[in-house]
Amino acid sequence: MASRRDKIAKRRMRGSYLTTVIGIALVLFMLGSLGLILLNAQKLSKHVKENIRFQVYLKDDAKDVTIAKLQKTIDASEFSKSAILKTKDQAAEELKEEIGQDFIDFLDGVNPIPNTIELNLNADFAHPDSIQWIVEGLSNNASVKEVVYSPDLIAKVNDNMNKISFVLLGFSAILLFIAIALINNTIRLAMYSKRFLIRSMQLVGATRGFIQRPFLGQGIVQGVLGAIVAMGLLAGVIYFARQEFPEIYELQDRTLFLTLFGLTALLGIFIAFISTFFAVNRYIRMKLDDLY
Repeated sequence: MASRRDKIAKRRMRGSYLTTVIGIALVLFMLGSLGLILLNAQKLSKHVKENIRFQVYLKDDAKDVTIAKLQKTIDASEFSKSAILKTKDQAAEELKEEIGQDFIDFLDGVNPIPNTIELNLNADFAHPDSIQWIVEGLSNNASVKEVVYSPDLIAKVNDNMNKISFVLLGFSAILLFIAIALINNTIRLAMYSKRFLIRSMQLVGATRGFIQRPFLGQGIVQGVLGAIVAMGLLAGVIYFARQEFPEIYELQDRTLFLTLFGLTALLGIFIAFISTFFAVNRYIRMKLDDLY
């Protein structure tokens, strides 16, 4: 009979242990998934801003040497992601391919397209104040005829990205609070089943540190196992996303992802340790009558 009870007790303990690990893993997976969204949102924002193109149209009387020098100067500027010179002949050939016919023949052999420098800004400079002085500076150049871009598009991109960032950060804070509460509650329930074991250890004269040590060690192990499971799930999500959306791979930063995985693991261990610490202390301080 005693052997059967021991088996049942061990089975329950294993079930409680497994439940705690799964609970920690799922919560960390949710946090890690949100972290992935935040990272990709920032990378996507940068990608979008750096792909907004400015057309710097040059005057017809600008000399080739002057144009080449201007292109190199713009390309070397801190605000420039890239500055590519497209000659009027290159632009004409591209337009011919697009419309399927030689439009120059209809214009008596005159190519009206100007030489153009196609400018993409660094993301840090893709906001109204910086764009204003960049455009003014380029427009004041003697070889520049006109700078064409879409200010409304840039304003909308900045506005929408700011809104998305605030929403995600707010949601992250709420989810972090919920995650801590869930993991803490899961561990407290697991400790509840061991409250009489803690009391028995007290009755035989065990010190607070001696009682805490095995439970804290177990909490750390549970945090590690939960983090490993969560990172495995996150790796699966990344792999799936990469297969379904190959373009995402170009935006990924392995260093940031490794940092995210490391923070997820540390967070799991930290929360499990702290929750176990307070749960054990709660039952150490609790009166005998309150244990029932």
